[in-house]
Amino acid sequence: MPDSDPPEMPPPALPPPEGQQYAITRENLADGSLLARIRAEAPEALRFQTEAELDVDLARTMAALPADSDLWLFGYGSLIWNPVIDYAERRVATIHGYHRSYCLWLHLGRGSPERPGLMLALDHGGSCSGVAFRIPRDQAMGEMRLVWRREMAGRAYKARWVTAHTPEGPVRALTFVIDRTYPRYAGKLPDAEIAARISTASGSLGSCVAYLSDTIGALAALGLRDRMLDRIASRIADIDPQLAASASP
Repeated sequence: MPDSDPPEMPPPALPPPEGQQYAITRENLADGSLLARIRAEAPEALRFQTEAELDVDLARTMAALPADSDLWLFGYGSLIWNPVIDYAERRVATIHGYHRSYCLWLHLGRGSPERPGLMLALDHGGSCSGVAFRIPRDQAMGEMRLVWRREMAGRAYKARWVTAHTPEGPVRALTFVIDRTYPRYAGKLPDAEIAARISTASGSLGSCVAYLSDTIGALAALGLRDRMLDRIASRIADIDPQLAASASP
């Protein structure tokens, strides 16, 4: 069982003015302003978890962490290049049973109702290489409170414990996989459609092309490549040569 409740957070700050670009930071996760902004932008039909629901879900998940163990968190997308959490160690890692997939429609953040984008998620089958972060046990609840606000508020993901294989040996890690019952689950889309959507989608968090480029670059810095991401980048370059430099493999 967790050895303490999640730390108290200050009340949510007011969202930034409409139309202002923003980024995911440790500060706007901690003070609640990121979720306030996202909730303000979201279509009425999109229901977010409340703070109380997030707390219950986090506590239930963390109850599976042994009292004497540090927490490992597996990241496969923006957590690699913008983790915002404090951690003691990071390792290149591979998990089996899930693969990186553009299977989540975006209507805000990096997309809009008029021009939906696509977000990476872990879907069933295959394998995925990324990064495992080790968070000391006494910091785990506080750091995961930030991660929960970032990943779990929108209800698109499920938290799962997986085995992450690292050069130093396997570790039990927490990660987030797509909920296939979620209304905006896209399933398996053709590369051409993924590229077409990504090439035009953007929002207050930036563009889908920038997200793709950042992910490819972060993987390359670790000596990793994802063939699917490379294929999408090549197709985007065919659609618009001006995007080639920012989305090339």
